[in-house]
Amino acid sequence: MALILVAVLVGFVIFIVGFSKHGVNFLKYGFKQIILDSFLEKRFDAKLTANINALDAKIVAIETNHFAHLKNFLTELTSILLDKGVINNTDKARLDNELRGM
Repeated sequence: MALILVAVLVGFVIFIVGFSKHGVNFLKYGFKQIILDSFLEKRFDAKLTANINALDAKIVAIETNHFAHLKNFLTELTSILLDKGVINNTDKARLDNELRGM
């Protein structure tokens, strides 16, 4: 009888420790969730880092590509403004030189 009482007491202590650490999930998963959580955390961190690096590369490519389109657009705009008589040749040359320097 004393052995059963000790076993129940040990089980109760284990239950209290597990429940205080993991809450209701302890009833579903027990102590195994500690290993699972650390495995998922490492896997998620590695995947997140890879995604962030890929996203950074895409942003740089988009910025470069759109800036080139913007420079072409501004060059065309200065030509149109020259044709319409809004700016003169000196202003167009100055704007083109500024765009070339970017």
